[in-house]
Amino acid sequence: MITLDEFIINFTNIKLRIEKACLKSKRDVSDIQLLPVTKTHSVHAVEYALHVGLNSVGENRVQEVKEKKPLSSESCRWELIGHLQSNKANEAVRLFDRIQSVDSLKLIRKLNTACEASEKVLPILLQCNAGKDPNKFGFSEASMSEALETALEAPFLKCEGLMTIAPLDEDPTSAKACFERLRTIRDALSSEFKLELKELSMGMTQDLEEAIAAGSTMIRVGSALYGSRA
Repeated sequence: MITLDEFIINFTNIKLRIEKACLKSKRDVSDIQLLPVTKTHSVHAVEYALHVGLNSVGENRVQEVKEKKPLSSESCRWELIGHLQSNKANEAVRLFDRIQSVDSLKLIRKLNTACEASEKVLPILLQCNAGKDPNKFGFSEASMSEALETALEAPFLKCEGLMTIAPLDEDPTSAKACFERLRTIRDALSSEFKLELKELSMGMTQDLEEAIAAGSTMIRVGSALYGSRA
């Protein structure tokens, strides 16, 4: 695990990249949230994020949050960004403040049932496979309208926007096309349902500039902040 001082240097560098990307795209930097991804790192990674004023962290697995949450500050908000099996919906509802990776109609219904039992309204994002990557989870573009309709019919879920993961490709135009596609899908859904879908969670360490240019509101960064796990 890196030291706090090393983390602050990394955090400063990522902030500079975000600021430069916003300047180039003529966007307000305050419209972009940085979500530190603490997966595979110790609970110290969470405390580092809180230390620099980041109040939310992203995790990929229910089990990791189950272990870390009791050891961390109560002020931290936990966001699930990894694939969620429907049989873990009850635990996820209990542990997370928002689930970004809602990727099936079955999961929407399972989460709504779990929330009803817990008397909790849960914010979610719908994950779209906007890059048409066979290795990625997410609704297809063609099924996004049905997905949003199903989510809106779930009284204990609050859909706040969309999320995607760009194809793993060295060609930056692949990520650019994926992000622009998600923005187009969001705009079409907003028009169809007369609904603001404010959040566009897209972009990571390697493609945050392309994501910001395409309209991202949340950048998910792990290794550039915390380094690789030893």
